[in-house]
Amino acid sequence: METLGIEATRKRLPELVAAAREGKTTLITRHGKACAAIVPASIAQVEGFSPLAMLQLRGSARGVWSRHRERDIATLRDEWER
Repeated sequence: METLGIEATRKRLPELVAAAREGKTTLITRHGKACAAIVPASIAQVEGFSPLAMLQLRGSARGVWSRHRERDIATLRDEWER
C-alpha cells in the first residue's frame, strides 16, 4: 500500500484512481496522520469495511512478549489444548 501526503495525492489523483481500478490501495495522510484512503470500489462497497482498521492496531502489541517468545507462545498454545 502506498502512503502519500495530501498535496502529493492531489497532484497524482488520476494516476491513483487508475491504480485503485487495478486493485491497489493508497493511504492519504495529513500532517503525518492517516486521514483517508483511495481503495478499489469493490472494497469500498463491502459494508462495515474500514480501510484503516488494521493500521490502528499497528504497534499495539509492544511490550506483550518477553525475551522468551517461544516459551510464551507454547504456554498460550497449551491453554487451548486443555
